Amino acid sequence: MRIAKIRATPVTVPLEAPLRHANGCHWGRFVRTIVEVETDDGLVGLGEMGGGGEVATAAFKGLERYLIGHDPARLEEMRFLIANPTASLYNNRTQLLAALEFACLDIMGQAWGVPVSEILGGRLREKVPFATYLFFRYANARTGKGEVRTPEQLAACAKDLKAKHGFTSHKLKGGVFPPEYELECYRALAAALPGDRFRFDPNGVWSTEQAIWFGQQIEDLRNDYLEDPVYGLHGMRRVREKVRMPLSTNTVVVNFEQLAANVLDTAVDVILLDTTFWGGIRPCVKAAGICETFQLGVAVHSSGELGIQLASMLHMGAVVPNLSFAADAHYHHLVDDVIEGGLMKYEGGAIAVPKGPGLGVRLDREKLGKYHELFLKLGGYPYDQDPLRPGWTPLVPNERWADPDDARVPEIES
Repeated sequence: MRIAKIRATPVTVPLEAPLRHANGCHWGRFVRTIVEVETDDGLVGLGEMGGGGEVATAAFKGLERYLIGHDPARLEEMRFLIANPTASLYNNRTQLLAALEFACLDIMGQAWGVPVSEILGGRLREKVPFATYLFFRYANARTGKGEVRTPEQLAACAKDLKAKHGFTSHKLKGGVFPPEYELECYRALAAALPGDRFRFDPNGVWSTEQAIWFGQQIEDLRNDYLEDPVYGLHGMRRVREKVRMPLSTNTVVVNFEQLAANVLDTAVDVILLDTTFWGGIRPCVKAAGICETFQLGVAVHSSGELGIQLASMLHMGAVVPNLSFAADAHYHHLVDDVIEGGLMKYEGGAIAVPKGPGLGVRLDREKLGKYHELFLKLGGYPYDQDPLRPGWTPLVPNERWADPDDARVPEIES
């Protein structure tokens, strides 16, 4: 069995409403690249990567000359073939490697008749719990619905998602408005859902002093952790010295060098493993093993996934024994997916790990075509820009906050 073809198809899939974050906005949709790896005996494995367009398509096309004729089971050989760490100083292909690893594991599972989780050592759980992933949101320009800007709107949104999906842990993505205002919102969220657990993530845009102040103001709440309050390992250490709750990250520990540094001089208590950022499912499982040895917490990070990457997250979550917290997923903000059967279902705040061979998901060709055409119509969007603040860019640490009284709706086509 050998790799015969690689196809990359950029798509854009609508969201319920634009999602605001510290560095800009998801402009009412996600842009992703769907990767198909076909073998000489007709099996097709699926992968997924964030972003898309001519650059992503060309990048995967350029890897064909490395991989045509390669055995998809030889994943370590593939890692050094296309992402050798010294060569990658000049051409970082980590996220390309991740998408190809998903596809090769999918092929192996199909060929052997087992789910990917069985290849990774066997599942320890049949479903993976998830947290509500709450954002400040602009209203949908077409419907006028979906705005989350005030404490009341945030609490109502969280209660609605809890009723619909069964979540008992809730994450708020902050870093948009002044910290004092976001503290008011976070405390309103906790008051609205007594007995549940909470986590806050300002995407590393606070000063160390702001982070210490904010963390001390929420010590009385049932916090899972405070995620990336500042950027940089030393800043995280300073906050950790002054705040009585675990700190987590998906920005300052995203590779094995950084994980080693954190083990030797701890700055972060919980590592959020992302199957894309770490270069695949297998590196995440390896990193989780290191965290298990050194008693660091582990959770699953979300980078704006469709169903293929979500399947990779589920298989990873199924086999990691020290999965200490509910996983993150943007998934409940989507209105559709490109996999057969549409959006995966939450039950009791969790999603079942697919049981079919490989990743256990298959492409819906009609949906793939539909959302590829939508991408060709709309193109990409500037993730690091706010549609209602042209020319704006945040500082780190930031002081250029959005106005919480601004109720305007951006005219965004999606």
